[in-house]
Amino acid sequence: MGKRVEIPVVRAGSKQCGIARCGSEPSADLPEEIRKKVFDHPCYAEEAHHRFARMHLPVAPACNIQCHYCNRKYDCSNESRPGVVSEVLQPEEAVAKVQAVVAAIPQLRVVGIAGPGDALANPKRTFSTFRLLRRHFPDLRLCLSTNGLMLPEWASEIVALGVEHVTITINAVDPAVAERIYSWVFWKHKRLRGREAAAVLLERQMEGLERLTERGVLVKVNSVLIPGINDDHLPEVARRVRSLGAFLLNIMPLISAPEFGTYFGLTGQRGPTEEELRRVQQACEGEMMLMRHCHQCRADAIGLLGEDRHEEFSVQALVASARRNGGQKRVAEGDRRRVARVAVASRDGRLVDEHFGHATALRIYDVDEEEVREVEVRPIGHRYCSGEISCGEGEEVLAAVLAAIYDCDALLCARIGIAPWEAIEAAGIVPSGEYAFVAIDEALRAIYTELKTSRRLRRGAESARAA
Repeated sequence: MGKRVEIPVVRAGSKQCGIARCGSEPSADLPEEIRKKVFDHPCYAEEAHHRFARMHLPVAPACNIQCHYCNRKYDCSNESRPGVVSEVLQPEEAVAKVQAVVAAIPQLRVVGIAGPGDALANPKRTFSTFRLLRRHFPDLRLCLSTNGLMLPEWASEIVALGVEHVTITINAVDPAVAERIYSWVFWKHKRLRGREAAAVLLERQMEGLERLTERGVLVKVNSVLIPGINDDHLPEVARRVRSLGAFLLNIMPLISAPEFGTYFGLTGQRGPTEEELRRVQQACEGEMMLMRHCHQCRADAIGLLGEDRHEEFSVQALVASARRNGGQKRVAEGDRRRVARVAVASRDGRLVDEHFGHATALRIYDVDEEEVREVEVRPIGHRYCSGEISCGEGEEVLAAVLAAIYDCDALLCARIGIAPWEAIEAAGIVPSGEYAFVAIDEALRAIYTELKTSRRLRRGAESARAA
């Protein structure tokens, strides 16, 4: 990451309105390094959200502040708002799901962590996920959303991992305003309230914002518009965050329906009208660029903005899809060169020496008449029979496995139980424990002969060339 790049202030009617409003390509007036970062990010360029998809990974359940407008839900499929997910994932499970989404949605460009709590209140889970993504999907853009409380501590790690886009929710820059928005802030092992809590949060947000922009990270600021509380204050927020290098401001209307169970919803705080939202946006747009196409997405959203497909990639959906489609078979009849893709459970990379239930990752190989080639190592999440999973979670582990080996012809391991055997076989993949403690190369050539004889190969010459 480089030093902060100066971004011209955008006035109403400026040519640069294409970044956030007019649906044109990003303005040529922007520095080239900024244009490269925004042209395919659906949240940072309005035109991009028609062409490129994003994916939110729900790996961060905990939060260190309580906003009056937030009520997190971890098993909800029928609400579309921030803080809501259908399931919380472990880092390895999240990466396995990315594998399935990449195969189904080629327009995917951005993978981010936006909750359902706060990404930096769950640093171990968040950064483990990012490290796995950087290893297995180096071409995907990484981003995160945070309330900013822990941002100063983690800014350097964010930069080191190549996270180029960060969203900070900043609803005020005056503690007198902020204390009306937050119930408490958990800071240094204490739960702070009132003016003290607000002052700590705002100080940390400003420091974190400046640390990121000094290192070249593009920062989008989200501000929730709350009538009667911060509506007249948001232009001051825009001026302050702009002075610290923020790139984009997204003014979001308060969602306060009582059925969502938030403090504001239950106490009668109303959301803004369209006219009130428009008035505040106009008051702020002379200070910096505005995002006007936000859909206030769920923390597990997948796909284009406004066309969320998260339900297609739930644990249950992945299992059903794999079984229904026979593992997404790819048959190329008549091709001269046939290739088998095989997953192997191995502790040392030399022998087929690992029990399926003990594996946390699988080695993927391509095998044909001429060679054996290791493709990659794919994470699969929790071990299936280690006692790490509770009753009812076995199917989630199998879903992560099926998502990770969707394109394989066979799975080799030292041993495998009947339940996972049946699930993998139902997905059209051949499970085998016949080559326990055999050298991997020897086992792969033997299973290749078996697959070829039984005509179970499904990767043709085109797949071989792509690999």
